[in-house]
Amino acid sequence: MATPSLTPQPGTAPTPSGSGPAIPGTTSGTTSGTTSGTTPGTTPGTTPGTTPGTTPGTTLPRPGTALPPGGPCPAAPTVVVDMCCGTGAVGAAVAAGLTGVAGVELHAADVDAAAVRCARRNVAVHGGRVHQGDLYRALPDALRGRVDLLVASAPYVPTGKIGLLPAEARDHEPMVALDGGADGLDVVRRVAAEAPGWLAPHGHLLLETSTRQAPGLARALTRDGLRARAVTDPALEAAVVIATLPSPAP
Repeated sequence: MATPSLTPQPGTAPTPSGSGPAIPGTTSGTTSGTTSGTTPGTTPGTTPGTTPGTTPGTTLPRPGTALPPGGPCPAAPTVVVDMCCGTGAVGAAVAAGLTGVAGVELHAADVDAAAVRCARRNVAVHGGRVHQGDLYRALPDALRGRVDLLVASAPYVPTGKIGLLPAEARDHEPMVALDGGADGLDVVRRVAAEAPGWLAPHGHLLLETSTRQAPGLARALTRDGLRARAVTDPALEAAVVIATLPSPAP
């Protein structure tokens, strides 16, 4: 079976709630002049109905959130989780790329009620379920040790850099989707720390982050026993850390 690409196809750019717009040295931000609150089922500059919709209080789609080309995906992932899902667009994009794969189980989770409501509309077409709560607390316990692919777009902008964000982000988007704490990695570290308990053997964790943060985050995950590497896409100024849970020793 062919390995599906994690790179969204045209018209399926992902939009996680936690994806922050650019600050100097981080990933790319919003298109100038856009704000949250577009009509559901549309994205600025696209044909209506071709991308996951947004609603007031959620984060707009960003090219910088697109996963780098060639990102690994299990040949037949049956359980996919979109953590810090925002509008649910990353999970929807992955599910769309798995069309024809039988038995795909899509879950998405976010702490923000507005994001959860929006995500439910976007993942419903793929048979997905959306859960509200703080990171893994939102997920059903039955998923522990079963997740083949966990994608997370947690907030990663340092608190002290929030003021440098474009006005359309800092004035119109929920702070919970932007503020990553003192070094920008407070929430990312929590996602990474608990991931091994939820991943299946050889399961993949993909963490969106900034180009500055990615190398150090990959080293930290490697020290924690995961096989991790940072991948960047210069064209999108995007970065993702890809970590794989090894199989248990015999």
